[in-house]
Amino acid sequence: MDDRPAPRVGLVSLGCPKALVDSERIMTQLRAEGYELSKTYRGADVVIVNTCGFLDSAKAESLQAIGEAMAENGKVVVTGCMGAQPEQIRDAFPNVFSITGPAKYEAVVEAVHRAAPPVHDPFVDLVPPQGLKLTPRHYAYLKISEGCNNRCTFCIIPQLRGDLVSRPAGDVLREAEKLVKAGVKELLVISQDTSAYGIDMRFQESLWGDRQVRTKFLDLCRELGSLGVWTRLHYVYPYPHVDEVIPLMAEGKILPYLDIPLQHASPNVLKAMRRPAHQEKTLERIRRWREICPDITIRSTFIAGFPGETDADHEFMLDWLDEAQLDRVGCFPFEPVSGAPANELGPVVPDDVKKARHRRFMERQEKISARKMKNKVGKRFQVLIDHADGALGRGRTKGDAPEIDGSVNVRSRLPLRVGEIVTVKIERADAHDLWGVAA
Repeated sequence: MDDRPAPRVGLVSLGCPKALVDSERIMTQLRAEGYELSKTYRGADVVIVNTCGFLDSAKAESLQAIGEAMAENGKVVVTGCMGAQPEQIRDAFPNVFSITGPAKYEAVVEAVHRAAPPVHDPFVDLVPPQGLKLTPRHYAYLKISEGCNNRCTFCIIPQLRGDLVSRPAGDVLREAEKLVKAGVKELLVISQDTSAYGIDMRFQESLWGDRQVRTKFLDLCRELGSLGVWTRLHYVYPYPHVDEVIPLMAEGKILPYLDIPLQHASPNVLKAMRRPAHQEKTLERIRRWREICPDITIRSTFIAGFPGETDADHEFMLDWLDEAQLDRVGCFPFEPVSGAPANELGPVVPDDVKKARHRRFMERQEKISARKMKNKVGKRFQVLIDHADGALGRGRTKGDAPEIDGSVNVRSRLPLRVGEIVTVKIERADAHDLWGVAA
């Protein structure tokens, strides 16, 4: 056995939950090989920076993080979406140790091996069966595919991560099972286009337990719903086959929650965006979902000021918002992305107009959200506790995803524990959060 101290690895993970899952896989592999995790750059033998390259502002944040790691440590391995276009990184930091693109786990691990050779004790089990997680112990992101077949004009994800590559259903379900056995209470299903899951594999079957399961959106949801924990669906496009999953929500098998990145409502803008699915039928589809599952929560994101968006297009989106009555909504002023076709579209919406449209959109949604939240007062909800301090805590209902949605502030007669699910009677609300007492 090698008597050298175990090498230490620092990590900063930027961007979306999909990138966070990549970071978890990298650290799980390194931990299995005997590496230790360092909380500081200076205490590390090498630092991994998992970058985001979706927006120019995200690239700037990534470059700043690389610069901080270079200044404090000097031996830096860069990976992630920005790594797929390494020239900008090399121009700013020519002495970066290694640059790899997204989901290149083996290349990252190999670079770490070169920067700080491993010391491994084969007689010690260093990694729990579910792997290492960068989220709290009671919830975890479950990535079911890589890449995307869509060609939205504002997005360069297919350039960075390639076309859709689904994971076999058996692999996904085995990972989910390990997470549940380790104490995870909530699985957050993510991919670039969750509802397209399995299309690339022609819904091929794979073995899970004693039976074959199709690599298909509905089949995966049904099986995940059998594990007895909260299952939340993110990044779902309103394809017709999504209708088949709503009864599972009504039956309590998976959470009555859909995260649908609609981006706009005007047919003219949606056409310019090259958005997938039958967007013109989305309102009709939402009405039908609510008939089947009245408790369903629908969250979405929109873009204000997309190139060519007129005042009439924006008014159309505001009117659509009033009719759709979505539960959780985010809106972002359009930001050009280097290499995206949208940059060639026009006319460009001036920044002051973009900001004004964004403000109007959020003010309109604020009123909708405030009414919906007020309607929750006096009712009881199950709440998953994320933070606890004695008899005070903060958690989320089935209609709230971590980091992006609202919270429930809870008072209790008994001490609360992180990861427990309690019933809470709501006493008051604002446009985003709730306050209540554990019943």
